[in-house]
Amino acid sequence: METKEAKPTLSSNFIKTIMTEDINAGKVKTIVTRFPPEPNGYLHIGHARAITINFELADEFGGRTNLRFDDTNPVKEDVEFVNSIKEDIQWLGFEWDGLFFASDYFEEMYNRAVLLIRKGLAYVDEQTADQIRETRGTLTEPGKESPYRNRSVEENLDLFERMRKGEFKDGEKVLRAKIDMASPNINMRDPVIYRILHAHHHNTGDKWCIYPMYAYAHPLEDAIEGITHSLCSLEFEDQRPFYDWVVRECEMEQVPRQYEFGKLNITNAILGKRYIKRLVEEGVLDGWDDPRVMTISGMRRRGFTPEAIRAFIRETGVSKSNGTVDSRMLDHFIREDLKLKAPRTMAVLQPLKVVITNYPEGQVEMLDAEINPENPDMGIRQIPFSREIYIERDDFMENPPPKYFRLFPGNEVRLKNAYFIKCEEVVKDADGNVVEIRCTYDPATKSGSGFTGRKVKGTIHWVEATQAAPAEFRLYEPLVLDDREEDESEEESDRINPNSLEIQTGFVEPNMKDAAPHDKFQFFRHGYFNVDPKHTTKEKLVFNRIVSLKSSFEV
Repeated sequence: METKEAKPTLSSNFIKTIMTEDINAGKVKTIVTRFPPEPNGYLHIGHARAITINFELADEFGGRTNLRFDDTNPVKEDVEFVNSIKEDIQWLGFEWDGLFFASDYFEEMYNRAVLLIRKGLAYVDEQTADQIRETRGTLTEPGKESPYRNRSVEENLDLFERMRKGEFKDGEKVLRAKIDMASPNINMRDPVIYRILHAHHHNTGDKWCIYPMYAYAHPLEDAIEGITHSLCSLEFEDQRPFYDWVVRECEMEQVPRQYEFGKLNITNAILGKRYIKRLVEEGVLDGWDDPRVMTISGMRRRGFTPEAIRAFIRETGVSKSNGTVDSRMLDHFIREDLKLKAPRTMAVLQPLKVVITNYPEGQVEMLDAEINPENPDMGIRQIPFSREIYIERDDFMENPPPKYFRLFPGNEVRLKNAYFIKCEEVVKDADGNVVEIRCTYDPATKSGSGFTGRKVKGTIHWVEATQAAPAEFRLYEPLVLDDREEDESEEESDRINPNSLEIQTGFVEPNMKDAAPHDKFQFFRHGYFNVDPKHTTKEKLVFNRIVSLKSSFEV
């Protein structure tokens, strides 16, 4: 009988423990989670972590996960972001059980706000945003009550209805919850729950001119959808009392519970949407999908795989405190994922021409090479060899230092999958630059022939010159070189690594001419590369280096 392979899961963590206890105690029958992004930008690796946690935990318990767009701010939201978020989640390998929008519940939210007014728990305030901020108090001083706090229920109902009808200007009035201006938790000091905003909404059009605040809308959405475990990052911990207040006082039938986990920061990375947006606008990045940023679309374009990202997230685990992880740990997982998948091939990034003077002119022979030596099932590829080839410019030195085992005058090296060649002559231009090397080869040393006559210490890669496919190679380094926390007051461009992108032009084996966007390869000695989907055309191959072959990081 064939056994079914177990799905990888998140390691034991406090949320999984809570879910297990809730199931065993009969508090819930089915685990229901949700991923609730605001469609105001592109998702990044931090969102990928939240997605994985929500979907995999629910899946492990046989539960459900909803995708819900928290679209309560029409000024910043757009269908473009809705579509990109859907694409990212599916690319990561997850499928939502229900697709919802906060705007689906606007009528219900309005009715619940009316309920709060009728209960004497909400009032219309005419103070400005600055006045409300100034009277909220501090961590050590209580806030001051609004002069409009004790309006009658009837007056509040009338004003709130007129707010909905569009009789007032933006910012002229707000609806506030009536809780406790002396609460030690500032979030409970009569927070604003509705504001006036005459703006077109991507989903509801011009139907509404008042919009609920996120802190009010979110718990209602969870309750309406029957979410059992509302998982969010640690920054929302102080909002939990208001979350529970809204569910209780709005008399929701379903009672969700909020649980917070620590955020994951990554070294040498910028994750903040405002910073990435600024860098795109300044032309530092060529879009939200620039391979140097850890947006999911940027990582996909660079060549990261969903399997590697999910494995990285599982390894980092779930904790109650914020933490920082070395970005090289993520690189480790993409190497592990690709080492058995990616075909091996040769690419020359900085070409130097080599003429093999004793090889027959006009002859081209096909040599066999394993597609992936670590995965023999991938088979054999054939590569052409002739009198003229390209090697890396760095693989030749006219006056080498000690223990330099590559090509130099009088030295012999092995060409990967081919023959031994010996440097006999160096050709230079008028300025003294080396433009060509002339070598001889030993036909008895053909790779795979079993030749044992002598050994060489150096093996270099190459591509045959007459059939090689020209290509562009984009080599990436960290976008920022320090690990300071992102600071809204400083210019992030001041931190940018000027060497974060290096473009080189060279050649790849001719069998690469038909490579398609997102095809991945391991280039001998250079690392893992992905065919860039944005700049590759029928006439031009562009490769993004995903990672180099080796790292000092150990898991």
